[in-house]
Amino acid sequence: MNKQEEIAALAILIHDLRKHKKVTLTELADKIGRSVGFMSQVERGLSRPTVADLTAISETLDVPTTYFYNMPKPKALSWVTRPDERRTLYLANGITDILVSPKIRASFSMLESLLEAGATSGERHMLDSSEQGGYVLEGELTLWLGDDEDPVTLRAGDSFQFDSNTLCRYANLTEQLTRVLWVYT
Repeated sequence: MNKQEEIAALAILIHDLRKHKKVTLTELADKIGRSVGFMSQVERGLSRPTVADLTAISETLDVPTTYFYNMPKPKALSWVTRPDERRTLYLANGITDILVSPKIRASFSMLESLLEAGATSGERHMLDSSEQGGYVLEGELTLWLGDDEDPVTLRAGDSFQFDSNTLCRYANLTEQLTRVLWVYT
């Protein structure tokens, strides 16, 4: 699938899940703190949600964030993924998330996040019910946790871990690409 097809597939998944859960567009927009117009554009594939938006949508609709990854190509081994088999989300603000885990419904999931120069998860903190950890593969990742507005900058080789339901936001404040391997429970 190309990038536009991936964006369209995400739009359909969000729309169909919202309808299935019998949540109106207004209710979803209100619960995630966004306008109805923005949510309508997301569901039509005209706008991309931020990481914070997608996390809030998944929490509101009671599914793991990994629910929104498109179906991969069939694979020979259920416990292995190859680069061309992986599900990819192209998010707003310069972030691309690639599901590297072979299974979505397991005790943990792994994502490779690519953050373009200046990329951000959004201005609002996210609240995810998963415990999270990560390893910076390349570049620099700046994290804001909890109510603490003092950021922590991690460089290639640094790792982190924080409890479930911890407020978080992150960004790449450099002019270089950042790659992070995230693990979610």
